[in-house]
Amino acid sequence: MRTLLVTLALLSLPVGAAENHKPAPSASAPAAELSVAAALVLGVVEGVTEFLPVSSTGHLIIANHFLGLEAEAPLLSADGRPLYYRAPSAQYPQGVPLTIKQAADTYVVVIQFGAIAAVGILYWTQLIALLRGLLGRDPAGRRLLINLLIAFLPAAGLGFLLHGWIDAHLFSIPAVIIALVTGAGLMFFAESWRRKHANRTTPPAELTPKQAAGIGALQCLALWPGTSRSMTTIVGGYFAGLDPRRAAEFSFLLGFVTLTAATVYKSYKGGAAMIQVFGWSNVLLGAAVAAVTAALSVRFLIGWLTRHGLAAFAWYRLALAVALAALLALDRL
Repeated sequence: MRTLLVTLALLSLPVGAAENHKPAPSASAPAAELSVAAALVLGVVEGVTEFLPVSSTGHLIIANHFLGLEAEAPLLSADGRPLYYRAPSAQYPQGVPLTIKQAADTYVVVIQFGAIAAVGILYWTQLIALLRGLLGRDPAGRRLLINLLIAFLPAAGLGFLLHGWIDAHLFSIPAVIIALVTGAGLMFFAESWRRKHANRTTPPAELTPKQAAGIGALQCLALWPGTSRSMTTIVGGYFAGLDPRRAAEFSFLLGFVTLTAATVYKSYKGGAAMIQVFGWSNVLLGAAVAAVTAALSVRFLIGWLTRHGLAAFAWYRLALAVALAALLALDRL
């Protein structure tokens, strides 16, 4: 991961925006350029961190900062007028101005389609079982599907209500530092708890509705960037009686549902504006890279958790939080 952050720094290529005084783009061209290097970096960060308990959103916020994707100056059309990506409202009488930051925040969600595809390929048999359960042909698949839906609903509902406030107030380096430290403490506690209850091995399909709801309640914590959806669902799985492997696999399947819903919603809300800014090619490149790296990450996590548990990831989170806090103190962020 340290190598990854160094790579981010080396590949910090600012994205052209309106204030750079470049010629205005044509109507068919992207409003700004996202370099191939930046698209590759974001795809790798998304794929590697999406299913590891270290927070993909937190790492992508850091990546966006180093890659210069935080500019909030309104982008301009070919005739020099500001571009808008939302309809006029009381707060924005002319519409919400389109910026590099808004497009980049959407980009890092949309390329999650790659991570979703990786889970779909690796766990296609479980997904078929869920489909058979939905059709009433697989009782175990039906029970697992119900548990996944119960675990999905709390974060989905809360996220729908608070997404605007979260985007406005929590997508920052200080917020990520707080979440990294808090999440590490929860992981140390959960790992200690698991080792005291190692004889509990509930299959995911046999979780009670209350246990599934408990996992869903913990997943709500991941709405704070830097916490990690994967971490909260794995920890919730521990408390519900799942062993590390089953907790991770339940997290992957729950992630398939959650990420699909979040990605479709974000694509609907801001996808057209993001394409208008960056164009199609680098969006597809980022998603493809995310798919490959996510598949490798999933395989790695299963083996690591089975042998070593969560502690190493908690220590990594603390080290990253300290590094970020030091950079903030030195005014380097």
